[in-house]
Amino acid sequence: MTQSDRPSTAEMLRCFGKIGLLSFGGPAAQIGLMHSELVERRQWLDEDGFLRGLGFCTLLPGPEAMQLATYAGWRLRGTAGGLLAGLLFVLPGAVVMMALAALYLSFGRLPLVEAAFLGVKAAALAIVAGALWKLREKALKGRLPLTVATLAFLALYVLDVPFWAVLGAALLLGLAGPTAPAVAPRTSVTGTGRTVVTWLAIWWAPLLLLIAIAPGSVPAEAGLFFSWLAMVSFGGAYAVLAALAQNAVEVQGWLTPDQMIDGLGLAETTPGPLILVTVFTGWLGGAQVGLALLTALVTLWATFAPCFLWIFAGAPHLESLTAMPRLRGALDLVSAAVAGVIANLSLWFAIHVLFREVSDAGIGPPIPAWSSLDPIAAALAAFAFLWLLGLKRGLLETLALSAALGLAAALVL
Repeated sequence: MTQSDRPSTAEMLRCFGKIGLLSFGGPAAQIGLMHSELVERRQWLDEDGFLRGLGFCTLLPGPEAMQLATYAGWRLRGTAGGLLAGLLFVLPGAVVMMALAALYLSFGRLPLVEAAFLGVKAAALAIVAGALWKLREKALKGRLPLTVATLAFLALYVLDVPFWAVLGAALLLGLAGPTAPAVAPRTSVTGTGRTVVTWLAIWWAPLLLLIAIAPGSVPAEAGLFFSWLAMVSFGGAYAVLAALAQNAVEVQGWLTPDQMIDGLGLAETTPGPLILVTVFTGWLGGAQVGLALLTALVTLWATFAPCFLWIFAGAPHLESLTAMPRLRGALDLVSAAVAGVIANLSLWFAIHVLFREVSDAGIGPPIPAWSSLDPIAAALAAFAFLWLLGLKRGLLETLALSAALGLAAALVL
């Protein structure tokens, strides 16, 4: 993309602001939304570039959808574009999550809010279905990618194989591909070093200052814990929920197991990455309003500042790496495996939206109690499928109508 072809800052604000406000439904729906806006509608990224970025972001620790947004912004307008895109993806959901956490801490569970969010979750199923269909067409060209995606899905859903093992297997299979030489563009190692040092300072300077001023306080402990979590959170939010729950519930006592589940439910139905459940955790850990706000902000910083480090340090090397046939083949198969990963998350999400009772022991696939099918959720999902995919109506309109129907059903029934 030439300098003259680059979108303006105003265009970037409109596009990524829309993505941030409408990014419901977890990574599958969020990736589908970005593909629709950036590749199909505006044609700011080509298909290959988008899929390579997706494969790269999936290999990093942290929320892959947020990092994909940051990578897309970086491709379009450099570091400033990456910052704008990443922040717009996270901040709307973070503000909503803090507001809901404050209401939750004051009033407990809010039935009318949950009813409206049921409509949003049902609409997200239609978004996920559309995203999976597009991924099937774009990332699964050929027998080998389709086989890899299928095996990835079965390994995750049926056999409960760890996420990192699935992607690692796809990566190794891709590395066994062609060995023909290729001329790759060079990227400055010195520049990468400066980027790493700069973003390490940005990440840790405020946290170290907080630790020095208030050692042992809840915000300081949150900064350390969530910084550690950001470095080991391969596989997205679901892969690190066990570590999050164990520390927040059992070790720190910031919230109860039931509150942790409620926080996850709120995170699944608000815009932005599911890992925003950490903000809910931080708010409840702070308890009092002032301390809760500070802890939530520290949690937000420690969770997402590392994402900018990974992208800005690694993205400049992606083009040179993918010019090498083996690595290009490896990332292609990782992208195929990602389709299987998204299918697994999508089915998990659908089961938990449509059924009130699900047996999920952590070993093997979640099994719904068929008698617990929620007729309201099923009807809302059917409406969203018809409205969004059948009639091709807008995403914002579908989400708003589904939320209104969910609220109306709770008031009437």
